[in-house]
Amino acid sequence: MSIQEKIESKLTQALQPERLDVINESHLHAGHQPSFDGAGETHFRVRVISAKFEGLSRIERHRMVNELLENELAVDKVHAMAIEPAAPGESTRW
Repeated sequence: MSIQEKIESKLTQALQPERLDVINESHLHAGHQPSFDGAGETHFRVRVISAKFEGLSRIERHRMVNELLENELAVDKVHAMAIEPAAPGESTRW
């Protein structure tokens, strides 16, 4: 199972989102480090709308996602993850 699939599975199970987009942006970071060519699964953007975020601050939402994906961040060595969480009915930029 790919890292992206693991992320999608964990977030779907835990958050039961009405919308979830996990976008691999690794290719956008090619050349940022001398040995990185942009291949693989190191940089992600997570856009998620879930009722589980209702009443939570932005920081609490980020913490929730980071805790759910703790293994992927540490063991799978995901270098960066942009998290865009929202509750149903909230406006998003996407």
